[in-house]
Amino acid sequence: MTPPAASASHLVLIPSYNPGPRVYETVRAARAVWSPVWVVVDGSTDGSAERLQEMAAADPGLNVLRLSRNQGKGAAVLHGLDRAAAAGYTHVLTMDSDGQHPAQLIPAFMAASAAAPDVMVLGVPVFDADAPALRVHGRKVSNGWANLETLWMGIGDSLYGFRVYPIEPLRRVMRGQRWMRRFDFDPEAVVRLCWRGVRPVNLAAPVKYPAAAEGGVSHFNYLRDNALLTWMHIRLMAGFVMRLPLLVLRRLTARGPAPR
Repeated sequence: MTPPAASASHLVLIPSYNPGPRVYETVRAARAVWSPVWVVVDGSTDGSAERLQEMAAADPGLNVLRLSRNQGKGAAVLHGLDRAAAAGYTHVLTMDSDGQHPAQLIPAFMAASAAAPDVMVLGVPVFDADAPALRVHGRKVSNGWANLETLWMGIGDSLYGFRVYPIEPLRRVMRGQRWMRRFDFDPEAVVRLCWRGVRPVNLAAPVKYPAAAEGGVSHFNYLRDNALLTWMHIRLMAGFVMRLPLLVLRRLTARGPAPR
């Protein structure tokens, strides 16, 4: 297979923390369809950083960045954003390292972003029969809050991390406040970007939850992570109330078709 030509504007960014062996398959699948691919190793202690660096040494389309200690998904993404901006890139596609996200759809998401550089391209998960019911139904709560907080600007799914961001608006959002550094990064990012006028475009994308026997690793903690999400939405609702007149005005003066 001919390796993909390197993009000068869009890169794949994969935050990774103790991901298990599926990370290597994830990286190979992403590299098969896109270049460059960057992995931010967020203080992993499972030996994956060393093997990923060995892969990068033999692959000019792969770059591995390492954080000395675990700081959280949002912090890892921000580190990658800063390095990408310094290198001249304008957009990143974020995806998880554990095999949940569909690498084969990277080109389609990148094409949608290139066609409308000012938008964020959000994956909307398509679940299979094996998806945990708690994950499938529990996300409806966060999605409902996110759509209320943006006056229904069109967020198809607030939690699914397979998405393309314009780098500079997201960097400004994250540098402007001290949150968005851990698990709750994804929903807060889309809400705050909507507040800044970055329109969401939604594309369907399958999601898998690999079992432990298949090498699947989950760091989700029901009580801790739902507490993080609750505190995040309390913060966002406070911001929503302050921005409500502007959001209403924006909705009333909006032109063109509603976001897909």
